[in-house]
Amino acid sequence: MDIQSLFSVKDKVVLVTGGAKGIGLMISEAFIRNGARVYIASRDAAACSAACDSLNALPGVAPGSAIPLPTDLASLTECERLAADIKAREKKLHVLVNNSGATWGEPYDAYPESAWKKLLTLNLHRVFTLTQLLTPLLVAAGEASRTTPEAPVLDPGRVINIGSIDALRVPFLPTFAYSASKAGLHHLSRHLAVELGPRGVTSNTLACGPFPSKMMAATLKEFGEEIRASNPLGRIGLPGDVGGACIFLASKAGAFVNGATIAVDGGVALMSKI
Repeated sequence: MDIQSLFSVKDKVVLVTGGAKGIGLMISEAFIRNGARVYIASRDAAACSAACDSLNALPGVAPGSAIPLPTDLASLTECERLAADIKAREKKLHVLVNNSGATWGEPYDAYPESAWKKLLTLNLHRVFTLTQLLTPLLVAAGEASRTTPEAPVLDPGRVINIGSIDALRVPFLPTFAYSASKAGLHHLSRHLAVELGPRGVTSNTLACGPFPSKMMAATLKEFGEEIRASNPLGRIGLPGDVGGACIFLASKAGAFVNGATIAVDGGVALMSKI
């Protein structure tokens, strides 16, 4: 198979949660630039619209390729509304990127109850909620790739969960609920791989290292040089790093990858602190 077909996501329908800013926007742009139609869900309605306007204005992008769907993804009723909206617009969803998330850093002795409730809900619970609600559309995407009713699914529906290297190691910063919620997400993704694989849907995780984003802005401002110096590749992530990883998992090149956790971090999670 030629490389253009192997890594193609052209005409695929994609939903990126938290897709208006940071890593989510990097992922949205990668899909848009490669011919996909991308729904962007974000709590910030203004940022959501602005991101879509910017993406639709990119050279070579078909008008209306990026569609804003402002949503508070921590809310059950909002997730239900989002899923109903997608179902009203599309018969298939080829790729669901569960990227929306939050962090909270505070010293151990003062770490609040509210942090656990907020982060476990948004970073973990609602990933399950939204995936569950959209499973019929993901299944439909996979079913369309069967050559006969008895043939295997060759181009499955994809769930791509955006995790963190802080779920692979103990982070330096006191982000207890964040690292725990992301570790839970990594294992949920593996559980979904076993549950959804027989239905023609894969589930994989990207364990992301430091990328330029609002979430990382304060940390990079204070510790940016140390973070770069500690990375085997001597830098932080670029948009193409996470975007390319998503394109791989969403294309035919990644069709047989299921239940994997791929570290997109330059190797920094491997470094000893001793």
